[in-house]
Amino acid sequence: MTDIDGRRPHPFHQDADGVNRPPGPRKHPDYARFAAGSGVVPIVRRVGGAPVPALLICRYADVREVLRRQDVFSRAAAAHADEVDVAGTMLGMDGDEHARVRGTVKDAFTRPAVDELRDAVRAAAEARLSSMVDAGAPADLVRDFAVPFALDVICDLLGLPAADRMRFRRWGDMFLGAGDLSREDAARAAEEMGGYLWGQLEQRRGRPGGDLLGRIATAAAGQPADVQIKLPISLVVGGWETTASSIATFVHVLRTEPYGPDGTGWAYLVAHPERLDAAVAELERLHSTSNGDEMPRRVMADVTLPSGVRLAEGDIVVPSHDAANRDPDVFPDPERMDFDRAPTPHLSFGHGPHYCIGAHLGALEVRTALGLLLRDLPGLRLAVPPDEVRWKAGHAILGPVALPVTW
Repeated sequence: MTDIDGRRPHPFHQDADGVNRPPGPRKHPDYARFAAGSGVVPIVRRVGGAPVPALLICRYADVREVLRRQDVFSRAAAAHADEVDVAGTMLGMDGDEHARVRGTVKDAFTRPAVDELRDAVRAAAEARLSSMVDAGAPADLVRDFAVPFALDVICDLLGLPAADRMRFRRWGDMFLGAGDLSREDAARAAEEMGGYLWGQLEQRRGRPGGDLLGRIATAAAGQPADVQIKLPISLVVGGWETTASSIATFVHVLRTEPYGPDGTGWAYLVAHPERLDAAVAELERLHSTSNGDEMPRRVMADVTLPSGVRLAEGDIVVPSHDAANRDPDVFPDPERMDFDRAPTPHLSFGHGPHYCIGAHLGALEVRTALGLLLRDLPGLRLAVPPDEVRWKAGHAILGPVALPVTW
């Protein structure tokens, strides 16, 4: 299917109304073809109903280069090509501004800092799993386990009251939604979240505690109010949405995809729990939570990519980690799920200055959640046929709306 000037509509699972409707956890089959072919695909995105021509960058080395070079590939200058309004957040910044805002919180998300949270993360997962089991089967793994667990972890880190947490799910769905009204929805969600979080920051002015909001209230006090508010917004929304969606998506894949002599990936990991970390890395490669590739960049000067492709100043490019993760030069037989694949240098968390700040924490949460489910509920299975599971439409994060399970 083509749109204006022979360009492919992007994202690739659009319906006649332009809504992105992935049919399940598998990525579009053309990603592997693009990564093995020319590597640069003319696409058209629709932002607020208007067409925005761009180039999809698909080869592994090229995608790394685009993600690495903020001096040539600007996020801030490509805001008009983005369905999600990230102005004022780390995602929409470049260079010194991005480094300054990221520096406010980055120490809380380093690998050593996250290692200190292992016991707390496990306790949160165990408590939510116990509640789900006590309520009895069937259950919705998204509603009853993955979302509340992920919200508990990031909200505990920030210091948000437990009674307020589920409000962020509604705000997050608005903030990350796509379609013609997405910017209006995002603005409304940001206003509501912003008012709430500004009140939380104000409570901590001059008397910060040990939580991350207290650190932001002090360290970011010199930043514009918009930046102070949107920093915790991005941490809360990004912190729970991607993690919860990964947990539910990976359980779906492990229970339904064939794998080796044991039948499914789930059966394999029940028998081989020591392979969990390698399995999660492979699941991250094949089934990232991004529902439409990386955020766009504007080319700020003529440049030649590692593949030899030349880009001109002013081009809008969209680096595709889903295509790069299927580059046969880096991942032989790329569409095969292989828990013995090593190394697995996927780009699902990005690369370079915009590498996902919560990658270490998210990985710990996903591994902890799956490890507990495999250990305590080895008989866990879908309570409905796989093709009856509904996947989020018009949303920036891929994942099931609900995942009915039994055990």
